[in-house]
Amino acid sequence: MAELRRIWLTIDHDEAAAWAALLTKSGLAVDHQVEVTFGMFEGETLLATASLYGQIIKCVAVDPAAQSENLLAPLLQAAFDQLDDNGSQHAFIYTKPSTQAFFQSLGFKPLAHSDEVVLLERGYPDLDDYLHTLQQAKRPGSAAAIVMNANPFTRGHHYLVSQAAQQYDTVYVFVLSAERALFSAADRLAMVKLGTQEFSNVVVLPTRDYMVSSATFPSYFLKDRADLAVAKQQARIDAELFVQKIAPTLGITARFVSEEPLSPVTAVYNTELAAAFVGHIQLHVLPRKAVAGAPISATTVRQALQNADQSTLEKLLLPSIYRYIKEHSSHAN
Repeated sequence: MAELRRIWLTIDHDEAAAWAALLTKSGLAVDHQVEVTFGMFEGETLLATASLYGQIIKCVAVDPAAQSENLLAPLLQAAFDQLDDNGSQHAFIYTKPSTQAFFQSLGFKPLAHSDEVVLLERGYPDLDDYLHTLQQAKRPGSAAAIVMNANPFTRGHHYLVSQAAQQYDTVYVFVLSAERALFSAADRLAMVKLGTQEFSNVVVLPTRDYMVSSATFPSYFLKDRADLAVAKQQARIDAELFVQKIAPTLGITARFVSEEPLSPVTAVYNTELAAAFVGHIQLHVLPRKAVAGAPISATTVRQALQNADQSTLEKLLLPSIYRYIKEHSSHAN
């Protein structure tokens, strides 16, 4: 009879190797971005596994030679119990298309899919709630979108918005809601609203869990430490969710991004956007606005804040944003 056990990937190297082998055997990427991992064992043989990362249930695999939903049930219950202990009533799951029906029978609803992966969710507030919020912000006419972290909002971000605003009736600027940046989500949202207030056709909205979030694209927040193969899968799901759900709700037919010479994981994201958008959405890839021959980067701004480099900050930030940071943020010296 199979036994449920926790797998300590950073401590038990034999079980970690068996876990990686089972994922590979099941056709899944070996994704080390996990916090808690459970396994179903028969003796010392790993038959099935599931992991948690925040609200995400991921790396769910059953040995093809022991396929049985009875192995998945105790694994998922362990994951749900862990989520309850963490106070979370909202869960996401990444799984293979072949197991989608099983998870739907447990109350999960599909959000987006690619050829390799399906993303589903369970709990509230959910995607339908978010789409209802977006519908209330919809304006008539042609529409484009920009998704940004704005950590903080720079002259480069302003340039991207200005280019989109010249070409479309409405530009929806989505600001990442994840609290995984130097500036809080509330501060970043406020800075984007302040920095775009000259454009009457710009609508600033939060992304919640549905664009470049800890649920749809957790590798984004790892930057240089991201596994690019895993990042590619997640980026495609994020892009498909935008194509299949977000864009139709707001009538978005274009999206603007900057060229990405600095971050490999963002470059992967831009590539997957281009692939997913074919036949649906026009992707405008603009050269990054430069100052003194160097592309403007929020990373450079954060370094300048740390060094109290006023000259650099004045070059890279709008005056209104610089004032906001000095008045509202503990990160300004």
